[in-house]
Amino acid sequence: MGLARSQPTDNTPEQQLEMQNHQLERQIYKGYLMHQRLFALKIAHARELFFWIAAFYVSSSAALLAGYRKTKRPLILAPILPMTFILAYQGDLAYGSKLVRIKGEAENIMSFEKELLELPHNVPTVGGIDEAREKAKDEGSFNRAHDIFL
Repeated sequence: MGLARSQPTDNTPEQQLEMQNHQLERQIYKGYLMHQRLFALKIAHARELFFWIAAFYVSSSAALLAGYRKTKRPLILAPILPMTFILAYQGDLAYGSKLVRIKGEAENIMSFEKELLELPHNVPTVGGIDEAREKAKDEGSFNRAHDIFL
């Protein structure tokens, strides 16, 4: 196992570049697989939540209908309306095409509205981070010296 690594390698730059490209492709593919797993986890979570919401909806609707039969007041049935929308939304997310529509909208934003995705003050650079650190360090030392003499 250690023998392969301990032998000297006489790789040409082309072979090294090919190996680096292969490693990069593997890393990209591993990232893609991780994305798929996380997306599957999100779908599974939505489906599990749908089952819980559906059970709550059925039990609370039964209780509200029983209360309506007893009192004959239609206002008791009012909570069923928003619960229906919540259940429908979660069902569409779990089993419908909601996730496809969300992905489509995200692709539209990435294609046509790139300005919404930009970070404020652009992408941070190493130089900018170092400058901010030095500035904070200088201000911190000034404040300490100022506090000592007051």
